[in-house]
Amino acid sequence: MSLQSLYKKALSLDFLTAEEGLIIYETAPLEELVFIGNELRQLHNPGKTVTWQIDRNVNITNACISQCKFCNFYKKPNDEGVYITSIDEYKQKIEQLFKLGGNQILLQGGLHPKLGLSFYVDLFRQLKSLYPELRLHALGPPEIFHLARLEKKTYKEILESLIAAGLDSLPGAGAEILCDRVRKSISPGKANTQQWLDVMREAHKLNLVTSATMMFGHIETRQERIEHLLAIRKVQSEKPTNAPGFLAFIPWPFQDKNTALFNQLGVTNTVSSQEYIRTIAISRILLPNIKNIQASWLTVGKDIAQICLHSGANDFGSIMIEENVVSAAGASFKFDAEGIQLAIREAGFTPQLRNQKYEFIDYNPS
Repeated sequence: MSLQSLYKKALSLDFLTAEEGLIIYETAPLEELVFIGNELRQLHNPGKTVTWQIDRNVNITNACISQCKFCNFYKKPNDEGVYITSIDEYKQKIEQLFKLGGNQILLQGGLHPKLGLSFYVDLFRQLKSLYPELRLHALGPPEIFHLARLEKKTYKEILESLIAAGLDSLPGAGAEILCDRVRKSISPGKANTQQWLDVMREAHKLNLVTSATMMFGHIETRQERIEHLLAIRKVQSEKPTNAPGFLAFIPWPFQDKNTALFNQLGVTNTVSSQEYIRTIAISRILLPNIKNIQASWLTVGKDIAQICLHSGANDFGSIMIEENVVSAAGASFKFDAEGIQLAIREAGFTPQLRNQKYEFIDYNPS
């Protein structure tokens, strides 16, 4: 099977097989991958518009029983320094967010063994009561699985309670690599592949906006990366016709600084700049049913993220007013609203502020 025949199939928005995807990923010249990725980007999102977002990551708690070997942020529930963010702290963080022109918080935290569904329902209701215009992009499949296990409820029941309390969208957090060989090694206490995917299936049935992610460049193989992409594609193909499903896919490379993977096993980030660009392009090729691909400037830097805008990506993500987890493992790049727009313009595109539904909105800081 020739690369040209595979390119033709991709440009027709057909689903490539795992074997076909791996052939392109491993053998296609980078410049050809970039070209095909950009052509597909133009099919999904014609023109020169690149979207971006203002939101703030707020960690609900740093206590976690997941034991992820790539995370420096978490603490065991009884460790010194464990915290649960207070309402007064939320208010300070949210009011600063509003002044900067944002209205969404990405609410995530560890898998706390003592925080049940009622805690999150009460928190969401209180935040929405204080700030009705606030959008809650919160938790993720591992937290939903954890709550379902704690409460002995179904994923649907947990999600319905959270939606009624104010949940607006569900992040694609905790996907890492959707392969149980990998997950058992790097995140043994977290939802397995099937559980992660099944939570998202239920979220789509409930019409929740979701995203999907991939953290790669540690112990996984390229074959397993391809399997991850195809698992995401399959769930997206199963969603109800009018449901938003996965509105975006965001891949980023493992950050190794001081992680257990690095300190105990010597695992380092294996993703070169070229490898990241290849991954953006192959994501666009293998995910013809997901409209938006985001370049992770936080982990690869401005220059590589700008190249990705010519390789299949159409979104530059958020300025991330506050981000703790990835930064704790070595990600050090920063942007403010002016900087992210300038970076998009430097790459030859027009910046456009968006919300989590990928609706265009005006940029109006206080």
